[in-house]
Amino acid sequence: MRIALLAPLPPEQTGIADYAAHLKQALEAKGVEVMTPLAGCGNEPRDAEARIAAFDWQGIDLAHGELGGGRLAEFHALRTLRQLRPELPLSATVHDPERLVWRRAQLPWPLSLVQGMPSPLPQMATVMADPLCLSEERKLAQSIDRLVTLTQTGAGYLRRRMRLPTEQVRVIAHGNQRIAEVPLPPAEPLRLLYFGFIYRGKGIEDLLDALALLLRRQPSLRGQLRLTLAGGSEPETAFAPGGSYLDELRRRIRGEGLDELIEWDLDVPAAAIPALIQRHHVMVLPYRESKKLRLLGSMRGTSGALSWAVACGRGVITSDARSFAEEVASGNGAMYPQGRADALAEQLARLLAEPGLAAQWAERARLIAAERAWDITAERFVRHFETLREVMPHVA
Repeated sequence: MRIALLAPLPPEQTGIADYAAHLKQALEAKGVEVMTPLAGCGNEPRDAEARIAAFDWQGIDLAHGELGGGRLAEFHALRTLRQLRPELPLSATVHDPERLVWRRAQLPWPLSLVQGMPSPLPQMATVMADPLCLSEERKLAQSIDRLVTLTQTGAGYLRRRMRLPTEQVRVIAHGNQRIAEVPLPPAEPLRLLYFGFIYRGKGIEDLLDALALLLRRQPSLRGQLRLTLAGGSEPETAFAPGGSYLDELRRRIRGEGLDELIEWDLDVPAAAIPALIQRHHVMVLPYRESKKLRLLGSMRGTSGALSWAVACGRGVITSDARSFAEEVASGNGAMYPQGRADALAEQLARLLAEPGLAAQWAERARLIAAERAWDITAERFVRHFETLREVMPHVA
C-alpha cells in the first residue's frame, strides 16, 4: 500500500508533528510506503496547495491528513486534493474536534479591514466570520471518506458539529511507544511532573496556585513534594505568546514562595522523555479551555503528553478540559474542574494521604499502554486504510 501523509513533521515543534512522525514510522514497519508531500512546507496554505498540485499522485492508493493545532496548511491541502483528485480516497485524523480548523486563513471583506488593528477588533471579526468558516469545514468534512478521532468523546462532538453519519467517523486511540517498565521512585518526596509545550492556556498557573494553597493549608507538607516543569519552550501555536511566558511563571513561583520546590527541564530531547517521566510519580495536566475558542465551539481533543504518561506507566491528574475525562476514566488517574486551583490542591492532598494511589494508577497505565502501542495502533490504521481503498470513486 502506498499512501500520502499530509501532516506537519519534525523539526516542527508541535504535538501533531510528533504524532505524525510516530505514525509514519509505525506504518512503514508494517510495509506501508508513506509519502510526505508537505514535508518542510510549514503552515502556509498557499504553499501547501502548490505542493499538492505539483505532487505526482500516480500510484498513490489514498491520502491521510492530520488536522488540528491551529494549523491551516493541511486543511487547504486536503481541500485542494479533493478538488484535483476527486476519485482518491481521503482520510484525516481530527486532533481538535469538534472543529477541523477553527479559523479561516483570510477574513472576508469587509471584515478583513480590521486585520492588524488592536485587540479585540480582529477577534470580533473572527467570530463574525465563523459561520463562513464552519460552512467550509462542514463541506470538507462531508467530502472526506473517513475521519478519525482519538476518543469517543471527540467522535461524538465531531459528528454532531460537522453533521456526519455515524459510520463516517471512527476512533483510533493515540498510539504510544513501547517503553520498558521502571518502578516508581521512592515515596518521599512525591514527585509531580508537568510535561508538554509551555505556553499560555495550559493552566500551569493553576498548578502553581494549587501547590501554594496546599502548603498554606498544610505547611508540614513542604518537604514532601516536588514539581518539575518540563517540555518545549518555543512551540508553534495558533496564538501569539504576548511576551516571555517563562519569565511570567518564574515571577509567579517567586511570589508564591515555591522556588525550592520547582525544577525546570526545558526542550527535552525525545530520547530523554521516558527517563524524565519515570523519575516522577504522577503527571499533572491542568489545561484550561480557551475562552476565545469557546465562542467558536468545544475543543475535545486529547494530549500527546498524556499519551507519554501512559506509555511510561505513570498516572495523571487532569482537568476536565478536552476529552481528558474519558482518558482517565479507566483508573489511571483523577480529574478536577478546570480553573479550580482549590480542587487541584485537594487531589494533590489525596495523593499524599494515600501512598498506594500512585502505584494503582501506574499499574492501570501500563495495561493501557500495552493496548495502544504504536505497532498495534498502526495495525488499526492499516485496516482503516484497507477499508478506504474499497470506497466507491467520488463524483467530480
